[in-house]
Amino acid sequence: MTMNKATLFTPVQFGAMQLKHRVVMAPLTRSRSIQPDSIPGDLMAEYYAQRASEGGFIIGEATNISVTSRGWLGAPGLYSDQQVEGWKKVVSGIHAKGGHMFAQLWHTGRSSHIDLTGGEMPVSASVDPAYWQNPSHLVSASSGWVQPSPHRALAIAEISLIVEDYRRAAERAMDAGFEGVELHAANGYLMDQFLQDGSNKRNDEYGGSIENRSRFLLEVVRAMTSVWGSDRVGVRVGPSGTWNGMSDSNPQALFQYVAEQLNQIGLAYLHIIEPRVKGNVVVLEHQGAIAAEQMRTIFQGKIIAAGGFEPDTAEAILESGTADAVAFGRHFISNPDLPRRLKEGLPLTAYDRNTFYTFDAHGYTDYPFYHENALA
Repeated sequence: MTMNKATLFTPVQFGAMQLKHRVVMAPLTRSRSIQPDSIPGDLMAEYYAQRASEGGFIIGEATNISVTSRGWLGAPGLYSDQQVEGWKKVVSGIHAKGGHMFAQLWHTGRSSHIDLTGGEMPVSASVDPAYWQNPSHLVSASSGWVQPSPHRALAIAEISLIVEDYRRAAERAMDAGFEGVELHAANGYLMDQFLQDGSNKRNDEYGGSIENRSRFLLEVVRAMTSVWGSDRVGVRVGPSGTWNGMSDSNPQALFQYVAEQLNQIGLAYLHIIEPRVKGNVVVLEHQGAIAAEQMRTIFQGKIIAAGGFEPDTAEAILESGTADAVAFGRHFISNPDLPRRLKEGLPLTAYDRNTFYTFDAHGYTDYPFYHENALA
């Protein structure tokens, strides 16, 4: 079945950016930056250029805003001049194919290890020894997959310093040629650790009420919009997400408040991860797009839905008006020409989970384009 006239392949405006279709490449941590300095290299540039399509939108993989924000071996950064130069190659390769790209800015918070932070203790909203003692919580470090290091609670004075790190990273993203920035506020990383009361036990102006727990996120968003303007900033959230030990006593009220506050800023889009996905695994196969459906009733701007979508369910959520675009992750890993395959109804290549977080070209840049399959 071809999808030539499908909603997926109609144009859409995201803030200041005009897209020719609604197939978005999700931010995907792939561990391939050059270490130890987290610099995007030629291999990353090749990978992204392969996945660029005319008029398509790529959200870059989670990118650290400082050395102390790191929590994943091989993840890139945007805190040094060398990293900016590396990203320039990546972004120019996408632009050469008529594609578009935002940088996703990231602080891992407690989900880290001192091997990655320059020896500094990881930070969070509050201290929770059960988190680093849980053998199911692992981070990718130089010594392999290890449990996180013990973390500490941020002092109020330190929070403004991290807001400034986000602002500087947003400036570096502009220097690198990106067209905007997305705040990663999901999946149990620092922003999420402040938002959700399962991890935020503070009793100051950054804890307790929903308004206080949302304060850090809104300060960071305003810092990013001070650089880019609101129409070139997106935010990624994971309502009811449980990855990385997350929980909240009233997630619907929390994320409703966040959406209401973001309405006042005028974002390019809100990027919503469905709770049926935990990490990179779909854990609730038959659950619908409940998070996007709830947020659609509150958020007045454009919505990108993510998390376990297939071609048919992606088309259905667009036709319903619940979302304005759909982000694909796993299928983009193994199908560099995914938009074409979806449009023409071509078969999809299966992905190999064993190479998601390895460090070389195998399982990264060696997946075939369709014409290569046809000739094999």
